[in-house]
Amino acid sequence: MSFKINEFTLLSEAQVTGSRKINVLEKMDNDSAATDFAILLGAHLFSNRHVASDSTLKGRTGFWHIKSSAGRKENWDVCVVSTIGIGLTEAGARNGCIRPVLICTDIPDILNNARRNNQGVLEVECGEYPQYVVGGSLRKELEVNFSFNVLPTTGKTYTTDSRLIQANSEKFRAREHVEYVYGGKKYIRFVGDSNSVAKTLSDGSKVDIGVPYWLEVSPITWYVDEKEGLLVSKSLLASGVRFCNNRRYKGNFKETEMYMFLNDYFAKDIIPSDDYEVEEGLEASEKVSLESLTISTIIRGKYVESNGEATQKRLDFREVSEEDIIRGMVEADIPVFLHGLSGDGKSSRVKQIDSESEEVHLGSITMDMLIGKSYVDTDGETKQAMPDWLRSLLRKCEEEPDRIHILFLDELTNALPSIQARVFNLVLEKKLEYFGKLPDNVRIVAAGNEMQDSLAANPLAEPLFGRFAHVYIKTTAETWLKWARENNIHPSIYAFISYKGDVALRSEYNGEKPNADPRSWEMASKMLYATGRPEMLRALIGEDLTREFVAFCRQRVITVEDVINGNYREEEIRRLNTAQRYATVVEISKVDEENIGVVRDFADRLGWEYLDIFEKMWAKNNGERLDILDELRTKRIIKKLKMRNQTIYKTWGK
Repeated sequence: MSFKINEFTLLSEAQVTGSRKINVLEKMDNDSAATDFAILLGAHLFSNRHVASDSTLKGRTGFWHIKSSAGRKENWDVCVVSTIGIGLTEAGARNGCIRPVLICTDIPDILNNARRNNQGVLEVECGEYPQYVVGGSLRKELEVNFSFNVLPTTGKTYTTDSRLIQANSEKFRAREHVEYVYGGKKYIRFVGDSNSVAKTLSDGSKVDIGVPYWLEVSPITWYVDEKEGLLVSKSLLASGVRFCNNRRYKGNFKETEMYMFLNDYFAKDIIPSDDYEVEEGLEASEKVSLESLTISTIIRGKYVESNGEATQKRLDFREVSEEDIIRGMVEADIPVFLHGLSGDGKSSRVKQIDSESEEVHLGSITMDMLIGKSYVDTDGETKQAMPDWLRSLLRKCEEEPDRIHILFLDELTNALPSIQARVFNLVLEKKLEYFGKLPDNVRIVAAGNEMQDSLAANPLAEPLFGRFAHVYIKTTAETWLKWARENNIHPSIYAFISYKGDVALRSEYNGEKPNADPRSWEMASKMLYATGRPEMLRALIGEDLTREFVAFCRQRVITVEDVINGNYREEEIRRLNTAQRYATVVEISKVDEENIGVVRDFADRLGWEYLDIFEKMWAKNNGERLDILDELRTKRIIKKLKMRNQTIYKTWGK
């Protein structure tokens, strides 16, 4: 089986016309239906032309590239299949459709998975690709879940050219589309651009700029030509890629951008992201060279590619956050230790994973509280009372056996050496003496301060230190503000930290007066909501920082009523300094849903960074408000781009 999956090509002029026309096209004709993905990428469609077997919107066809050179006209030097047979187009045009072809020698293996259609042509499903849009309630569900950032990804992306179809002189620039999972199926999200504007998709929806569309990733159907040893894509799968940058293309197909796209991107993109069993006859530990994978291998067992090798699990090289690492360790059942300053939100990170985690504060615990107190029963027999934390943890695990429950050992570095010694066995074997092993769905997370940051801290014994994965928490203004948006922190505090940054988030601790840290700002927020009196913050963050905060809140601002009624001048906006703009954002974030449109437009005039803060403060992660903002953004993008691209619409939009 010598076929390599990274060898893709296009048909030649001789294979689509004349006496050497391949068998599958003799039976099926040259017309091929364009997928919605091809349309979104800028495919040119024939307005009244359909494939013979489908007169619906899914059956529309367009012109598609072949690899033969025209060599007859200076400006039209690439051949395409069109309504008149073989037509010509510019080498740099990006609106031609792509119909991939695979040359393979393992046809007998493929036949085991093929079926004949009504015209007697063998068809086989191999690989997968985004093809058709989904509509109705499913489209809305996907978009809502996406806006909340809760759609899981497979780690796979699909690559297209990001250039506009008119950019004939510009090189290929990759654009990636992330693959998501929802309801057991896979999808990508595509935001309409001027490549596809004014076209209609298979569900009848119009394509417009800035509007998100969701496409299902589905199996690719190929026609099998047994005589030629070819697999020809049934559909026009993609578009938006220029053939080459040479206006005098002479048939050197392997030097074109089209060949590069097919073999550097498409070849890898069609390999499904699912984890399948390895091919029969291989050990599970074996790795298979990507170049040795046959087309029949992809059909029978789906592989993913990483670093030039096909393995059972795709490696994901995206950056990870502290929360990602903690969650990953918890899922893998690896004890994890969180290092950080007091107030850095170590416990809140644990709560994000398990809101009902069982906390044990080791810095103030006695041995009896940790392992239970010994007592003598009425028969004179010595027994051990179960500690409260263990009783509570066992109850949670019994009530919810299918859910992970975290045992959070806080202040481990503040614990006495004798307590740490007992914790070692708990971490090592997930076992507490007298009471045996913890349930299988228990995970252990610990936390503590560094010795240089706490007078009460003790060093961790080396064996105990080595039993943990270690995450060093560093809360910055940026990360705290992200948390603050999700936890309803008072708008005035949010804007003040946005304005001042790290210097206000944490002030120096001297042991004599209050100092600011992430925890004290959280308490300050609760106090402001309860009393509305900023002067009271000095009991939480100290007098100096409180004076700055009060001065910030008392600045001259344009009120939300002024914005709604238009009672302000452009000169007033220009005169607002940075602090006043932040304070104004706090004031206008009080707007109701009825007037959000006009107030959001005003926030946009303050500057993009203030608009961003305004939207986050107003929405507070509320689903309905996020939908409102998304609709307003979409309308504004469409309006701006339509004004900017009127010429493009007239030339290319129809």
